Amino acid sequence: MFVFLCAGCGAELTVPLSQVSLPAHTRQQYGDGTRLPVLMESGTFAVDPDPWGGPWRTWDEIDPGEAEARGIHAPVYSLPDSRTGASVIAPGDIRGTRLIPEKLGGSCCGPDGADGPNMACEACGLPVATRIDDCSLWQAVRLPSGAVHRAPVDGSHDAPLSWAELAATGQKTPPFEAIPVWRGPRGATHYWSWSPRWEAAAGQALAHLLVASQGRPVTVPDGPAADVFRRTLDALLPPGPPGRRAVLAGPGQPSPDAGVDILLVPVHPQTGQIWAPETGQTWAPVDRTASAHLVPLPLGVWLWLVSPQPHLPVPASGRLPQDVLRDDPPPQLPHSLFRADRRTLQYTLARLPAVRAPWLRTLYETLTQRSPADPF
Repeated sequence: MFVFLCAGCGAELTVPLSQVSLPAHTRQQYGDGTRLPVLMESGTFAVDPDPWGGPWRTWDEIDPGEAEARGIHAPVYSLPDSRTGASVIAPGDIRGTRLIPEKLGGSCCGPDGADGPNMACEACGLPVATRIDDCSLWQAVRLPSGAVHRAPVDGSHDAPLSWAELAATGQKTPPFEAIPVWRGPRGATHYWSWSPRWEAAAGQALAHLLVASQGRPVTVPDGPAADVFRRTLDALLPPGPPGRRAVLAGPGQPSPDAGVDILLVPVHPQTGQIWAPETGQTWAPVDRTASAHLVPLPLGVWLWLVSPQPHLPVPASGRLPQDVLRDDPPPQLPHSLFRADRRTLQYTLARLPAVRAPWLRTLYETLTQRSPADPF
């Protein structure tokens, strides 16, 4: 575990925190006027390898060599020139700071961090953090790498859980949830929809699926995976055989059949490591899947895909057994088809070197266009 200290005076600025991987939905902007919850779990932090926030430069102002050196392989509207390596934490875990009123900006419902660091160290006044709490943005505090440094907490050591432990104890992420709003129709304070976390996770995974497709159609398993990926893959990729086959794979899952081209696998929530066949407990080091393309999914989403939570077809009576869900009233469901997060897809795809292939570059450019049959 670590605490973050002010680079100016050494004052402690956070509670003790454990490092985890950066969530797939970190840069997501969701809906219009929605009140998204906190990005990071309390007691954790993640390091963002990419810059975030101004000053900004448009694509025309950036040399192609510089863009490639920064890991950008396709045109984007603009790029931030801030420092990399910021640490992202939950707002409730910050200590010893105060807001800087003139840096809170003219955002809609709260600070969006567009004017740079908006929190200062109480002890010395150095700007040390950026609070983000605007509508449609995930709530977070970002600690710039140059303004703080982290120090280990004595006597603490966080050993990452094994894949077997994660498969047994990991928390599933439900695919739909209540989305809070400031004020909806007839005074409603929320609406029921697909989970923003799922939409961002699908956008990230779709970028990898498109690369793995090699420009050919991709089949995915029936069930929740089909709800999430099939419609978009069918819209973006050409029809007709021969296609490529994607299956779910990971800890505790049986080895896939021969001929599988793509594996949908979990990401370790602590280390950010992508599960691979050789790391599994039940896999032989052989391998018919050695050449399979790995497509990363957040652990909670992956757990739901491999083992969806069922709903009872009829109301239960008497005393409910543990883990049984009632359906009186029936569980609410979204009123629209699933739509992956387009911005997350574009963000991820632009940072994959394979996007330079002519067919994928053309597809990337079509993502900026909209049509009546738009799968997004």
